[in-house]
Amino acid sequence: MGSNMARNLIEKGRELVVYDVNEKATEQAVNSKKAIRVNSPKEVAEQCDGPVFTMLPNNQIVLDVYSDPQKGLIAGAKKGNYLVDCSTVSPETSKTLHERSTAAGVNFHDAPVAGAEPAAITGTLTFMVGGEKSSVKNIEPFLNDMGKKIFNTGAIGTGSVAKICNNMLLAICMLGTSEAILMGERLGVDPKMLTEIINVSSGRNWSSEIYNPVPGIVSTAPSARNYSGGFLVKYLTKDLGLAQGTAHAGQTSTPLGSTAHQLYQIMNRSGYSDKDFSIIYKFIKGEKP
Repeated sequence: MGSNMARNLIEKGRELVVYDVNEKATEQAVNSKKAIRVNSPKEVAEQCDGPVFTMLPNNQIVLDVYSDPQKGLIAGAKKGNYLVDCSTVSPETSKTLHERSTAAGVNFHDAPVAGAEPAAITGTLTFMVGGEKSSVKNIEPFLNDMGKKIFNTGAIGTGSVAKICNNMLLAICMLGTSEAILMGERLGVDPKMLTEIINVSSGRNWSSEIYNPVPGIVSTAPSARNYSGGFLVKYLTKDLGLAQGTAHAGQTSTPLGSTAHQLYQIMNRSGYSDKDFSIIYKFIKGEKP
């Protein structure tokens, strides 16, 4: 995700300072001659006059990247600059980073994204941004270079809430789509034809139309390449765990979200963790990853 977002910034004429613990993730940007690679998050912040964006796997890594006193972004950020976290983390993590950034004289926004890898590649991500409207406007030009829609969701942390809600629904829809197509397949309906029927009927959804879980139906979906790349099971499992924690804190019942979380937890422990989450179709079909 991050490397594709960086590529879109470069293609829009931006010059970047980049860092990743995995050097391969920064190769494309550095090879373009429009980016320099440094040795820590702090060095990124020290060398950037414009906003600094992060795309990271989980709460703890985000907290470490921002708050490490020797190597962290907050320690290196210039007064008045913007730190923008596009990761999917808990609302509490976003609020904590906002407090720490504000204390250091730095602006912070939670700005998670929707659209997954295909939208990151094409520069059509949707951003859900928490924070004051007047402040969000200062980072909008950069967000527009990577996406097509920007929603200012409200207070800091609400971007993270919106993303968690979206990903919980995504998992539920993928599970339902997989179950429906598999049921039809086992009762004699061709999966491709059934998909065509669904996509012109009331069952139509993103998982059926754009990200179909059945191999051979959508050529650009991860299912067409043995579920490689895309949005990995281990990351969706993490997001569903965040959703359950957030639901509990908000005293909200989410029985379908809970069911999806339990199934993805089983998959995550059963050899599916590094496959795209649409492999749940093979899981409920009883096939090995």
